[in-house]
Amino acid sequence: MPKPSRVIPIQPETEQVSLYAASKKIYPRSINGRFNKARILFVVLTQLVYFGLPWLSWKGHQGLHFDLIEKKFHLFGLTVWPQDFIYLAALLIISAFGLFLWTTIAGRLWCGYSCPQTVYTEIMLWIEQWTEGNHKQRSQLDQQPWSASKLRKKLSKHLLMLVFSLANGFTLVGYFTPIRDLAAALPSFSYGPWELFWILFYAAATYLFAGMMREQVCQYMCPYARFQSVMFDADTLIISYDSQRGEPRGARKKASAEQVHGDCIDCRICVQVCPAGIDIRDGLQHECIGCAACIDACDEVMDKLSAPRGLIRYTTENALEGRYPESAMLSRLKRPRVLLYSLLLLLAAGSATTSFLLRKPFKVDVMRDRASLVRETDDGRLENSYLLNVINTTDQDQVFEISVSGLPDIHISAPQPILHIRSAEQQELGVRVNVDPQYADKSSHEIHFRIQSRTTPGLQVEEKSSFIGE
Repeated sequence: MPKPSRVIPIQPETEQVSLYAASKKIYPRSINGRFNKARILFVVLTQLVYFGLPWLSWKGHQGLHFDLIEKKFHLFGLTVWPQDFIYLAALLIISAFGLFLWTTIAGRLWCGYSCPQTVYTEIMLWIEQWTEGNHKQRSQLDQQPWSASKLRKKLSKHLLMLVFSLANGFTLVGYFTPIRDLAAALPSFSYGPWELFWILFYAAATYLFAGMMREQVCQYMCPYARFQSVMFDADTLIISYDSQRGEPRGARKKASAEQVHGDCIDCRICVQVCPAGIDIRDGLQHECIGCAACIDACDEVMDKLSAPRGLIRYTTENALEGRYPESAMLSRLKRPRVLLYSLLLLLAAGSATTSFLLRKPFKVDVMRDRASLVRETDDGRLENSYLLNVINTTDQDQVFEISVSGLPDIHISAPQPILHIRSAEQQELGVRVNVDPQYADKSSHEIHFRIQSRTTPGLQVEEKSSFIGE
């Protein structure tokens, strides 16, 4: 009997699918226009502020100095101590509500004009254009084989990028270590290990993110691009392409009598100038940073065609769809979401400001010595020991006297403590407080230390503590 033939199953062809798209280098085309000029202005202003602030002096000291070693921040005469870090939390809350409000109203204008990643990328693009030429020349240069000319241009570009990045890192560290001390140590390069580490670290981050990765940081690393849609609505100001006016696309002659196509001639200049490499005509995309380079490019083309500007423009979704005229966009600021964010922002800012203005003129921390709760003195009185830390947050030297109250016949053991504390400095003092035993049983009794300024009458702080009896 013949054996049955063996059936071999046919293996289906497998197809490999990459989970990651290969990144392509973008060569943004330069463009002139009102929005480009505004972006340049913001780049210049932000860098003047960033590089200039640490060099400003205030009463013989660096005006803005975050002194981590002494644990105090100097803000042009105002000293912020670790006890004031509640105001940092308030500042973060205010910034968050401000971000929500701004994004709801105007989309990603912050990203397009003032974000450090955008600003530094713009500077790196200026360096690249200066050393390698326009967008076509840069693209052709990357495709050419290596030569002495190509090597010279590439080395010049990266050397200038590194110099700017190191200047950036140097300035950042200058906010924490006096920048004039850093400058004085530059010839001998006698920096401490932490100063050197942070200069190089921030320089490397600037060079990598702004010089190399550029738009990829915004697309893949920045969370703002991902959650912005939560804050967008149909009345948020965005960059939009007017498809009703622009379609169908196609070339046309200037001032043509018969208009067969829409106003969009499909020149793709709006794509060429985009630093993110997207086509705004495909609709709003999370990669769009709202820089308006495409608006400047399209307006320039419309001027050449004697067509009205605004084929690509800042508008809202509802206005673009004709639900109300664009002249009425400002009236849409009264919508509930904007009013709620505005109210929360005002409450947070008002509360923080009021609290800051009413803060104590100097700070006192009282810690009872827990190693020896109570001891009996030679004259039979009960005594507790305390450590007082007094911080002079005023802008002048102060002389403080200390007293205690809360129990009958309670007083500080001699001598009477007097503190001489210079402005923006602190001093610790150990004091012993004694009470007649008849007024202090075994329980804990609330007492109050009063620290009063002799220099400025009327300035006093009262801190609560406890006295342990026997």
